[in-house]
Amino acid sequence: MAFVVATKSGRFEVRESRSTPEGPRSRTLASFKELDDETIAKAQAKAAKPPSTDELREAALKAGAPVATTPVDGAARELLGLIANGRELDPMLKRLLLDALSRENRSDRPADPAAAVSDAARSATEWIDASPRQRSETLRDLLLLGDALPVRLRPVEIGFPRLKSA
Repeated sequence: MAFVVATKSGRFEVRESRSTPEGPRSRTLASFKELDDETIAKAQAKAAKPPSTDELREAALKAGAPVATTPVDGAARELLGLIANGRELDPMLKRLLLDALSRENRSDRPADPAAAVSDAARSATEWIDASPRQRSETLRDLLLLGDALPVRLRPVEIGFPRLKSA
């Protein structure tokens, strides 16, 4: 059984546990800062019972380890970020992309594609490709804005009306 643990140095390790006459033992299959395809392949090659890619990604997420996105996911994030920020696709590329996405054999797709995406998800697409640095700078700006808002002092007692019990 493979699992992921954090080390003191800030890295993570994929380990495999096994039972021995002296008791349970674990051995390190791979060490990483960010779980990527190369680390997954290394861990699967060394494991006595190789875990699936999905199992390793899930274990890494549970341990709080960063997981690298697949190239397709990275491209989709970048494209969504550009579109959300006002960039437009060439009409032919748009038609080809829509055709490819509609032909994709996915059982997790809802019957009505328009109902699948909420307004909140649509508005978040501007930030889908933002780097952690951009997100942290924006959060800092928002916190500074919150600190700059004037504070209205309230009287000691607000004076809510009493509720009568029935």
